Amino acid sequence: MFLMQAKRIIIVVLGAILNAIALNFFLIGANVYASGFTGISQIISTIFIDYFGMENISTGLILFLLNIPVAIVGWLMVGKGFTIYSFISVIFTSLFLEVLPIINLSNDIMLNAVFGGVIAGVGVGITLKWGASTGGSDIIAMILSRMKDKPIGGYLMAINGMIILVAGLLNEPENALYTLVGLYVTTRVIDGIHTRHEKVTAMIVTKKADELQKAIHDTMIRGITILPVQGAYTKEDKHMLYLVITRYELYDLERIIHEVDENAFTNVIQTAGVYGFFRRND
Repeated sequence: MFLMQAKRIIIVVLGAILNAIALNFFLIGANVYASGFTGISQIISTIFIDYFGMENISTGLILFLLNIPVAIVGWLMVGKGFTIYSFISVIFTSLFLEVLPIINLSNDIMLNAVFGGVIAGVGVGITLKWGASTGGSDIIAMILSRMKDKPIGGYLMAINGMIILVAGLLNEPENALYTLVGLYVTTRVIDGIHTRHEKVTAMIVTKKADELQKAIHDTMIRGITILPVQGAYTKEDKHMLYLVITRYELYDLERIIHEVDENAFTNVIQTAGVYGFFRRND
């Protein structure tokens, strides 16, 4: 367990390094904006520097400050484990943004948008794959989704749409287009490493249905349907647990299955839509 948690922290820190490299070496110098709270932090920093001459108000500092209230709310409403690792990601991203210099490796804004998007996508993707997020907008979107019972993607799209609009207003209109390119590249890379699907369906065939059901409910608030099944070859009686989860819970589910029944057969597929009760509130 300790080695797994240590490896999780190392991956989160590595993701933070990649995010900082994407920003300081490619995106910030080209006035191309990242997604979510990182992009919002870039916008605020640009305003302070360009309009008020306050050079000390950096993207890393703003990113850290914006995530403090979000982490508190996330701790109360999303989950302690997820919020802790997400805030670790924010802390190290902010730290590396302050330590690494802002340089221009290329004067071509398209190259900056694409390479910055790729590196940021790898950073976010491996962070999500190991059960955390880069904080900010992901946590806010999760909270709003639970309150309104609407898709997470809609809230993330609204935040990124605002970033693209402001990018065009603060700079040249083409900066908004290049920001859109960068966000698209980031999304595609994340999709390849982890998943951008908001919800996925897990079908778990196991001999330890009761233990697995209890372990899942101890960690996440999700309804589970348990069906009797039989192996076609062995004719052995088993059970299948059928549940729908969000992409943020995928790491925890994989960890639980490995700990309870490492011989379980699991199939995870994309879920296009969910109708009826998605959450278990009791």
